[in-house]
Amino acid sequence: MNAPRVLVISGSARHGSLNQRLAAVATRELELAGAVVTPVDLRALSLPIYDADIEALGMPEGARTLRRLFAENEALLLVSPEYNGFPTPLLINALDWASRPVAEDGLPSGPAAMSGTVAGLLSASPGAFGGLRSLLFTRQFLQMNLGMLIVPEQFGLGLADQAFDTAGALIDAKAHAALVKVVQSVLRTAVAMKPPGAV
Repeated sequence: MNAPRVLVISGSARHGSLNQRLAAVATRELELAGAVVTPVDLRALSLPIYDADIEALGMPEGARTLRRLFAENEALLLVSPEYNGFPTPLLINALDWASRPVAEDGLPSGPAAMSGTVAGLLSASPGAFGGLRSLLFTRQFLQMNLGMLIVPEQFGLGLADQAFDTAGALIDAKAHAALVKVVQSVLRTAVAMKPPGAV
């Protein structure tokens, strides 16, 4: 399979984040499948809370960076916790900014760069439901607002504070298999969506 280029984004940037640990497991599976993986640190983009007055003073470089990354990659694996049942402000703010750049320097606009991106959703939480409530809203936001193609498979890792061994691997084989199912669906769909002759 001609594996695509995949962004891996965690919606949590805190030290010791369970979702970053789950993203690391997913990254290993993507690389084992031959994908070219680019991890994205949302905190490193240094994006302020979206404000049209800030935008009027000049587009933050982090927004342009994120737009470029979407333009260069066919797929996205998003791993995000839930805050009161919703996606994290860090994630939503970053995507709001990424949607703002206009077409320039040979790059498409933010919306055009994200449109058609094949995406898979994962989440981790110490709670029993694994953050699944937020994935419903995340799916709608990415699909309806940003034009991404979300694969039907998704996975929420419950009791995530007890789910990893000392090497960072998932302890439960069924949980690992569910994660792999999402990864494989993203890769399979992204390859199927490539235009004929694309590399």
